[in-house]
Amino acid sequence: MNKLIRAKISALGTYVPPRLLTNADLERMVETSNDWIVDRTGIRERHIVDEGVATSDLAVEAAKLALAEREIDSSDLDAIIVATVTPDMFFPATACVVQHKLGAKKVWGFDLSAACSAFVYGLQAGAQFIATGAHSKVMVIGADVMSCIIDYTDRATCVIFGDGAGAVVLEPAEDDSLGMIDFMHEIDGGGGCSLYMPGGGSLHPASHETIDKKMHYVHQDGQAVFKYAVRKQAELCEKLLQRNGLKGSDIKAFIPHQANKRIITATADRLGLRPESVIINIDRFGNTTAATIPLAMETARQEGKLKKGDLVLLASVGAGFTTGVALLRWAY
Repeated sequence: MNKLIRAKISALGTYVPPRLLTNADLERMVETSNDWIVDRTGIRERHIVDEGVATSDLAVEAAKLALAEREIDSSDLDAIIVATVTPDMFFPATACVVQHKLGAKKVWGFDLSAACSAFVYGLQAGAQFIATGAHSKVMVIGADVMSCIIDYTDRATCVIFGDGAGAVVLEPAEDDSLGMIDFMHEIDGGGGCSLYMPGGGSLHPASHETIDKKMHYVHQDGQAVFKYAVRKQAELCEKLLQRNGLKGSDIKAFIPHQANKRIITATADRLGLRPESVIINIDRFGNTTAATIPLAMETARQEGKLKKGDLVLLASVGAGFTTGVALLRWAY
């Protein structure tokens, strides 16, 4: 059997829309307060799109920055994977829209729906195309316009989410010590009713009734999601580290999904991570679903916490429930 090729991240680009929605703004919209939001989530502000701006628009901006960093053209890509739960439309896939806007003539691609774990899942899917030798350049994009499915009269959800996108280029690693090392993913459909959008699919297609019942917005049981995320994210991280003979103190950068600051710190404490290794930017962006991890990667770079050879742990929990963790050595 041919030896598998290790994939590495060779470029990163991120984008958020310029418009800010602050906690002060939300205080004027629903019964809430800055102190309440910060205490329970860690969020102070989030970016949201203007009317008419779609997920593909954010994805394309992030993709262009990643391509520019790598100094390659979109035509050099073999595949595009778009991780999102807010596609421009049911079909065609947002990957097709992104491909066309980028002018990427030779690529194929698809969308991947796994909510907040989608970027980590997409990263692993792209890494497999590299590992088998099928492709040499795969772009993975995490992008969501959550503001389009949020009820801004529901204080339980409207304070949490923001919009954004992040893109990476995956390529073969010339040095086997760098790049993607291992992963562990898990789903639990029993938790689907705790975080979901009930309307718009084949079960409840759009109608006056579904609109009147606000079935096209995010519905969340916050306590159930919090308890599951705290337990499962740490559990899978522990298993992945143990499988690779590592401890929390070996991790140089822990880049978790930015859903709630308390979930992040609980996971970090359980793993015994050094505080300076934990990347948190939820205060500035909120929960951007599939975009949180690439946005946090960029934050880690800006803070000087993501350097070549650093051991990096990614972790996420999302609707489904979905859980994904991945271990890699930063390659550039």
